[in-house]
Amino acid sequence: MKMKKNLLKKVLLGAGALLVGLLVLTGCSNGSSSSSSNNPSSVAAIKKRGTIKIAVFGDLPPYGWVNSQGKRVGYDVRLARKLAKDMGVKVKFVQVNANNRVDTLNANKADLVLANFTETPERKKVVDWATPYMKVSVGVVSPKSKPITKVSQLNGKKVIVTKGTTAENYFTSKQKGVDLLKFDSKTQQFNAIKNGRGAALADDNSYLYAWVKKNNKYTVGIKHLGPNQFIAPAVKKGNKFLKNWTNKEIAKLSKAGFFEDDYNKELKPYFGKEVKPSDIVIDKK
Repeated sequence: MKMKKNLLKKVLLGAGALLVGLLVLTGCSNGSSSSSSNNPSSVAAIKKRGTIKIAVFGDLPPYGWVNSQGKRVGYDVRLARKLAKDMGVKVKFVQVNANNRVDTLNANKADLVLANFTETPERKKVVDWATPYMKVSVGVVSPKSKPITKVSQLNGKKVIVTKGTTAENYFTSKQKGVDLLKFDSKTQQFNAIKNGRGAALADDNSYLYAWVKKNNKYTVGIKHLGPNQFIAPAVKKGNKFLKNWTNKEIAKLSKAGFFEDDYNKELKPYFGKEVKPSDIVIDKK
């Protein structure tokens, strides 16, 4: 009887060990190796596919737009092509508006967002950010005939913004006395200010500088609202593989002076003399 009990005990212990081993193997399979292979936006999956899908704007000079020859150009677009080249794959551009950048990542329509995307505490909850490559703050543009130079002048007035931008977030949380007029795209918001639908337009100061250079009836009367914020590549929440690769790539490009070169080629022709590369780009040589 005692021998049978010992034999049964050994059998149970052996079965338990086998079960633990299977669970460990299953855990490993569902961990790094499986998540990498099942993630359509992991570096391995992108290389296997031969194409990286990068979300960019299509109507925001000088960051991302389609020129008169039908070619995608701009600061973010040039960076996108460089990232794809260094990964050894082709780039497929996915055009987005400000308010669908997160949804585009979550739906796996894009692997990476390079659409003048400002890192904020709210957005950190829904996407993961790689290393920033630009710094900006909210600015306000208004007609030269009725310039807005202080935020207090906006109380009770209509301010034009694009949905899902830091400008919208700023006025919603910090300046609730204004009446926000919201649009889906940059084209729509700039048309609205031209048509006199608001007293002012708020957006990232960096491309407001570019816009007023082409539209000289307007001025950036308020150049900075709130602290500096940072533009960075964004990936789907939990995609540590692509995030880590992008961090290393941004560090390499920054050290090589790529972003100042990108500024000189893509941004400088659109900005006034008051803007310097160091006002915008983040290079760590």
